[in-house]
Amino acid sequence: MPVLSRAAVLAVALLAGSACAAEAPPPPAPVSATAPSSAGGVPDLGAPEEIAHDIDVPWGLAFLPGGAALVAERDSGRILRVEPGRTPELFAEIPGVVARGEGGLLGLAVAPGESGVVYAYFTADNDNRIVRFRPGGPFEVVFDGIAKAGNHNGGRLAFGPDGMLYVGTGDAGDRALSQDPSSPNGKILRLTPDGDPAPGNPTPNSPVLSLGHRNVQGLAWDRAGRLYAAEFGQNRLDEINLIEPGNNYGWPTVEGPGGTDRGFTDPLLTWSTAEASPSGIAIAGDTLYVAALRGERLWTATLSDGTATDPRSTFGDTYGRLRTVTVAPDGALWLTTSNTDGRGDPHPGDDRILRFPAR
Repeated sequence: MPVLSRAAVLAVALLAGSACAAEAPPPPAPVSATAPSSAGGVPDLGAPEEIAHDIDVPWGLAFLPGGAALVAERDSGRILRVEPGRTPELFAEIPGVVARGEGGLLGLAVAPGESGVVYAYFTADNDNRIVRFRPGGPFEVVFDGIAKAGNHNGGRLAFGPDGMLYVGTGDAGDRALSQDPSSPNGKILRLTPDGDPAPGNPTPNSPVLSLGHRNVQGLAWDRAGRLYAAEFGQNRLDEINLIEPGNNYGWPTVEGPGGTDRGFTDPLLTWSTAEASPSGIAIAGDTLYVAALRGERLWTATLSDGTATDPRSTFGDTYGRLRTVTVAPDGALWLTTSNTDGRGDPHPGDDRILRFPAR
């Protein structure tokens, strides 16, 4: 596929056509053994297991068909293969990663099925881009032209229930891009596995699924196929949004609720930026899990028919900054810390990958 700026293609195509609950007590110290897990069970947040430590700014986390995890190191550009009871091994090193500020090697996704094709979102010399590859194979650019900056690079990748690739992007510090339908920045994109605009998107030949986002780093689906996204606020409110195709979520005009009279979609949940700064999110059963960076805790909320209620926090100040939370194929919840990212207070052994078995 030609390495042609998708942002330019997008522009041509479009011209043509709440309250926080008290924190739970600190959990017991992580153990090294691997407890059995049930794919249909509920993650046991009181049974942490340390799967790996001394990881350099872990960011993306995805699972191979055999169950092993891949973990992206933001600053080194390396992808590690991680399995319980084994020392992490080098899986791949992405060429051309430029790690400055919040940029670097960010999200990972593995294609559905048994192909083992891996997708990676990273900051390059001139933009943020997505490549795909197989172990030992060439790196193919499937989407590029996402503006980069020292912050607000987005970076989350996830395959949806429809087999399409979803991408959370940031506004790269240029607020106007979030409301510009010809820009891929400040959006949630929906792509085919080849990086083309997915069929059925709100605007034909456009990769944009939703717009008006500041910095999306969390994507997850419930059992009914509804998409939820986490978004960093500026000074006031972080958000969890229910994503509907074509909807506008208000940034930079609105931060938090209050924009429905102007055609914007209000968030389902909000927190103060000190309590959250949400990055990765995951859903197990009817529970939403939200990894908080500045808030240094894991938030949970109850999902029901597209609503999110009863937010509660756990692990307050126990593990420090939390970046990514993911449900493994066996139902266990995996969680990564982010204390070596330049904004945390690292302790010996940081950063860590933790597992909570499902019972």
